[in-house]
Amino acid sequence: MKRRSIMEPIPTDLITEVFSRLPAKSIARFRTLSKQWASKFSSTDFTDLFLRRSSNRPRLLFGVKKCGEWLFFSSPQPQNPSLSSVVAVDYHIKISGDVSKYICGYASGLIYFPDMCIAHGAPVICNPISGMYGILPELDRYRKARGFLGFDPIEKQFKALSEVYAFCDQRDHHQILTLGTEELSWRSSTIQCPKYDSSLSEGICINGVLYYLADSVRDLPCVIVSFDVRSEEFKFIDAQCFSEQLAETHERPPLNLEGQDVMEMLLATMRMDRPTNTIKLILVNYKGKLGAIYWKYANNADGRRTLELRMWVLEDVEKQEWLKNVYTLPENEVLESCDFSVAGVTASGDIVLSMKHVCKPFYVFYFNPERNTLQSVEIQGFGANLEAPENRGTVYAFVDHVEDLSVFDAKQLKSSISHATHGCCNKEEQPTFHYEKAKTTERQDMKETVGKMKTEEEGDNEKE
Repeated sequence: MKRRSIMEPIPTDLITEVFSRLPAKSIARFRTLSKQWASKFSSTDFTDLFLRRSSNRPRLLFGVKKCGEWLFFSSPQPQNPSLSSVVAVDYHIKISGDVSKYICGYASGLIYFPDMCIAHGAPVICNPISGMYGILPELDRYRKARGFLGFDPIEKQFKALSEVYAFCDQRDHHQILTLGTEELSWRSSTIQCPKYDSSLSEGICINGVLYYLADSVRDLPCVIVSFDVRSEEFKFIDAQCFSEQLAETHERPPLNLEGQDVMEMLLATMRMDRPTNTIKLILVNYKGKLGAIYWKYANNADGRRTLELRMWVLEDVEKQEWLKNVYTLPENEVLESCDFSVAGVTASGDIVLSMKHVCKPFYVFYFNPERNTLQSVEIQGFGANLEAPENRGTVYAFVDHVEDLSVFDAKQLKSSISHATHGCCNKEEQPTFHYEKAKTTERQDMKETVGKMKTEEEGDNEKE
């Protein structure tokens, strides 16, 4: 049998399909091979197809923080987790120099660091998968002001929102920065947000609207501040239904005014300085609606601890009507004995709980309120260094992480955070923890992708 001297060309549709399933990093490398490939893989049709494919395989993003250093990992997010699920994480980047008292913010694939040493204490925006980053201009703000990141899915535009002096009538309450402009600069908001005492939570962006908790607004003990990313309009949502939960975990400490001047005494009295990151109430995206989850342990008659979740969902934004549900989770020995945090809610409605510190074994839990099922998934691959008890870092998990080429290509982001230097000492960052990552090539990525496609096709044929 004679071998064909000329191979038949691979159909263009098949090429597009294969490449749409590759990691964004691989697409970025393939774009550099020729102008034709750069044009093809930058086209709107391909970027939209890539986003649809990526949305069908969301990932869990893990940020591990230890002594001002962050390491980012991600793992597949099981759509139907089973009792014996085990998944491995992929290591992405590490970044040092976080000097903020608050955790990083997240919106549509980008991470917002309020204060970074590499930026002389200025905010930094970073892609946790590619390592590309951008340093935002310095901003004169109150020392306990928070910063947030929002994303407008229609215009595909990111905006940073920073508190400045939210409690003071004589100064700007907030400033806004639009990412992707020729020259990054902070500006005052056109529609001024009414003053409030202080923010109480990190932000969450849902369908182009950024939300976060704040307290002491007029006669209300607490509200949710909403910021429309496109129109830049602020609104308040009544959150008195959370008052009891906030009181349980956010008690005000006694004031120490000794040695302070009169103005500082007045400001401290107004704000009643608090410890940060102590609230066991998190804002979540529940199937496209704003939600909030609070968790606490209770003791059974037999002495065993049970976990109770209280969830509120904002059913009507205009009427500000909240629907509350209380769930008692099925017994789980690991969950009863470990510290954990609520990572969020998946698009399918599973509430995700993550262990709070790296350890071995490390688990993520999926609770389905409709079926009242609790499934645990073991996460492997953080590395022996991070898993050692003396080195354990704090884990922050983000659900439904999706790779978007428009985010990957975001303007104003530099080449690599690994080459960043500390602004305070002008030295290249030296990570405290070392992580060895097996290098893969584009050929390996394509081989794995084609194998996954064959598996999916075989599964579809079996169903038929």
